[in-house]
Amino acid sequence: MEFRWEIKSKADQSTVQSLSSEINVNPTLANLLVNRNVKTFQEAKDFFRPDLDKIHSPFLMKDMDKAVERLVKAIDHEEKILVYGDYDVDGTTAVALFYGFLNTVYPQVEFYIPDRYQEGYGVSERGVHYAAENGFKLIVSLDCGIKALEKVELANSLGVDFIVCDHHTPGEQLPNALAVLDPKRQDCDYPYKELSGCGVGFKLIQAFTERTGKNASHLFGLLDLVAVSIAADIVPITGENRILAHYGLERLNNNPRPGLMALILAGKGQRSPQELLENRQLLQREMLQLKSDKDIEISDIVFRIGPRINASGRLEHAKASVELLISQDIHDALRRAEVVEDVNAARKNFDENITKEAIQMIEDREQEKPYKSTVLYKEDWHKGVIGIVASRCIEQYYRPTIILTESNNKATGSARSVYDFDIYEAISECSDLLEQFGGHKYAAGLTMELDKVPAFQERFEEIVTSRIADIHTKPVLEVDDELELDQINYKFYNILRQMAPFGPGNTEPIFCANQVYAQNIKVLKDKHLKFEIVQDGQVTSPVCIAFGFATYYEMLRSKMRFNIAFEVRENTFRNTSSLQLYVKDIKFD
Repeated sequence: MEFRWEIKSKADQSTVQSLSSEINVNPTLANLLVNRNVKTFQEAKDFFRPDLDKIHSPFLMKDMDKAVERLVKAIDHEEKILVYGDYDVDGTTAVALFYGFLNTVYPQVEFYIPDRYQEGYGVSERGVHYAAENGFKLIVSLDCGIKALEKVELANSLGVDFIVCDHHTPGEQLPNALAVLDPKRQDCDYPYKELSGCGVGFKLIQAFTERTGKNASHLFGLLDLVAVSIAADIVPITGENRILAHYGLERLNNNPRPGLMALILAGKGQRSPQELLENRQLLQREMLQLKSDKDIEISDIVFRIGPRINASGRLEHAKASVELLISQDIHDALRRAEVVEDVNAARKNFDENITKEAIQMIEDREQEKPYKSTVLYKEDWHKGVIGIVASRCIEQYYRPTIILTESNNKATGSARSVYDFDIYEAISECSDLLEQFGGHKYAAGLTMELDKVPAFQERFEEIVTSRIADIHTKPVLEVDDELELDQINYKFYNILRQMAPFGPGNTEPIFCANQVYAQNIKVLKDKHLKFEIVQDGQVTSPVCIAFGFATYYEMLRSKMRFNIAFEVRENTFRNTSSLQLYVKDIKFD
């Protein structure tokens, strides 16, 4: 797919030069920092040296006093507490964190995850009735509840109190809960607005610990789950999230909880959980190697850990993921991870097969006329993977995409968007055709009557056609700065590495080098390229790895000049480390 490069504007040069001098880095690195709103020595110190002592007081969050008071009351009066969470990664990690903590200090607590297919997203009537019928006096919802106005009123009428912990944007009215913890409330002065749902749950635990005088040292042990939620829910890794993610990754790399350890081992793909269970010596060796490597990053959570946690909620029931995450024993965790691996394998199979069908449907449609959007419906597609399929379709046909399937005699779907196109707004203009919808600029969910699908397809295409602009038709590659090849060395790389963890709000820097040519070109596995690049006037000729660029072989061999966009990475092979450039795109003159 062809990218449109957007090279970021140079930051204010007087600020860059001042920061460069203060912290003794070259102007290129100082420019990266200033563009990340790091402009002074103190801000740079806070950025490079995250400090848990600098996370905000939880009592700055609106209603936190009320929430803690009600939680303490429930424990003092030996009331049953139900911890209620969503079925995605943020929801399941939030439930594992809050339930796992509370269960160590109070036995009258259970957790509840709604069934994706029978109850749908968020707080359900069935969940509220379950609480009332089983004697629960308090529900604590995590990663959901901010728009559950009717369900909270139902709970109130049944004598069940509600504490909402959410991070989604509220509607015009807040639920009538005893406490509503959400930093995005308009009347909430909490300094950081971008916590994950699990992060909000963590703040409630932090507040409860402070108010009850309990030992706060255990809080660090919860941060592996918070880091997983931050990475998987794609929230900004800035401010407080950066601190929580930094220490969460430290926990993941040094002493992860058994459930995450099992998922990490499974994600390596070298040994199945069952193999490790059957060979204790092998298990010990793999665990020691994992702690020795200490190389788990945000991207590993996004691509290896998160999808496994998500799998059970997509295809079966997310309760399995929570039980894995709260497991106290590595052998029990591996047994549960084996089940999750099987479900994840099935999820991949559904994903691949449905994506093939969807792509074929798009190609068949394109023979009739060109489209600006994709809206596909097939009654037997698995509801749990249609969001993934929408993303896969965008990888091949870059345009706003909605994938629909049948569920409970309705057409239900997932929407995904392209750079800077507000798909939620486009869907809202079709609201008269919909039963319900929700989401944000880049992703949404929707439900309609089956007979409304053709009209929706037509209307949505009209809206997208009227609004789509040239900037929406190609994926954007944001390039931080131009480099000369001689700037790439270990001193430069070691400072780059300290800018991690990378993610939204602090993406891994992408650079470009212009007017280069290739030498020593090799094709790897018929798909990839390995080559060196040379630039006039520069001594350095770094090695590049270009995954999926094999079709460029002949053009590179011709010594034609090109511009190249890349990330700087370290490669270790046979105990020898060297810097390599991970190629993002190549543009020939």
